[in-house]
Amino acid sequence: MCEDEHGDGMARRALFATGAAAALTLGSVTFASGAGAAGRTGTRTVSGTLPVGAPDFVYLPVEVPHGVREIHVAYTYEKPSVPAGTAGNALDIGLFDERGTELGGEGFRGWSGGARTEFFVRADDATPGYVPGRIRPGTWYIALGPYTVAPQGLSYEVTVTLTYGEQAATPAPVYPPSRAKGRGRAWYRGDCHLHSWHSDGRRTPAEIAALARAAGLDFINSSDHNTHSSHPHWADQAGDDLLIMLGEEVTTRNGHVVALGMDPGTFVDWRYRARDNRFGRFARRIRRAGGLVVPAHPHATCIGCGWKFGFGEADAVEVWNGPYTPDDEVALAEWDNTLVASVRSESRSWLPATGNSDAHRDPDAVGTPQTVVLAEDLTREAVQEGIRAGRSYVAESKLVSLSFSATGAKGEHAGIGERLRVAHDTPVTVRLEVSGAPRCTARFVTDQGVLFTGDVLPVSGSGTVEWRTTAQYAAYVRAELRHETAAGPVPGALAAFTNPIFLGA
Repeated sequence: MCEDEHGDGMARRALFATGAAAALTLGSVTFASGAGAAGRTGTRTVSGTLPVGAPDFVYLPVEVPHGVREIHVAYTYEKPSVPAGTAGNALDIGLFDERGTELGGEGFRGWSGGARTEFFVRADDATPGYVPGRIRPGTWYIALGPYTVAPQGLSYEVTVTLTYGEQAATPAPVYPPSRAKGRGRAWYRGDCHLHSWHSDGRRTPAEIAALARAAGLDFINSSDHNTHSSHPHWADQAGDDLLIMLGEEVTTRNGHVVALGMDPGTFVDWRYRARDNRFGRFARRIRRAGGLVVPAHPHATCIGCGWKFGFGEADAVEVWNGPYTPDDEVALAEWDNTLVASVRSESRSWLPATGNSDAHRDPDAVGTPQTVVLAEDLTREAVQEGIRAGRSYVAESKLVSLSFSATGAKGEHAGIGERLRVAHDTPVTVRLEVSGAPRCTARFVTDQGVLFTGDVLPVSGSGTVEWRTTAQYAAYVRAELRHETAAGPVPGALAAFTNPIFLGA
């Protein structure tokens, strides 16, 4: 690695390790004092090259003097051609203030990943993805994240501009309410994985809220990558008809997790890998902030997207992410394996499934798919409890509605996510009522696999499917609704699926 610096300041050439090859700290960039220099700016440019095998994070210290009212950072890096199948260069960027870069994020001031080439921070405003607040003197840190490095190395240039002068007041944040009007105990539709222009999305909160209402959603969850900066920008988009929960997509190098419905202003750090044994600490932080821990797209093939932390800390798992693909089929099968394991364990604990759009920009459709939750009311806590309990199903759009139940010989009844407590040999009737799914086929999946497949639904999209079984034959039953497939034994794409009903005492 090499570095040099241009301007009237100085960047020391020393290179310091700040962890077990997890991060490196470059020499400091210094500026003249800002005393009595209102309106003046100072600029420094630092360049260097990161080799293949560079640490996950490289910190560039910036000595910020008294009297600074704005920090502006711009960066570029080379993107050389690479052979097919070889990773090219990708360099993320963020900012920590004088409180430092310790894991936990006390000094966190923003992250834009690779979505922006420049950003600013002031007391009264900041680029989306970054948090406004006082510019205090001390050592600030520009965080560089070499996501992938080409064989030629990653050559970069970072330009820091400080503007001197009086600072404006920082506005008090206003957050959306944790309750909407609701319909009492009812089925509510939501999309809990969405990206705005506060990370790598291209939509404003207002645009997302409008699309959510058009998709028939009752609730959404903000989940920008590695930042909570959007939280104060949702308040004027909420209403009696739309509950807006606040979260984050914690985007590590070993998988992503949606923090669902945290307390406003909560930030969750992402700077660790599975081998560091730190995920449990941050899963607990999510829960202490009132949120749910939901691993996202566990079998996605993008670099760093595959989930490697295990599911011991998860409250639910995102099985269906965006338009249905083979990745989702694998995730669905793996989730089903966890259900099989759960019925054989003494604890009988099981992991509910969700589905979300992960929408970023056009043509990504908000609410495709959506999680439909049976909740006591349209509040953050009630929706979370429904998800945690598995009282939900996933549908490809607002057009698809399901009713799924199991009934015993004496009238015992259970719905999605519940247990029908009957003897092993007691006859059980499983019933699925469908609307909005023309030419789809229903099938019932159990711990023994697919044991029943119904006829193709009519073009009206409505129908009822029944199947009789016993707890001895099926320890659980869940329903899948599949589109027609052109040919062969491969099932069609999902139109909907339910969490299971468990059978037996």
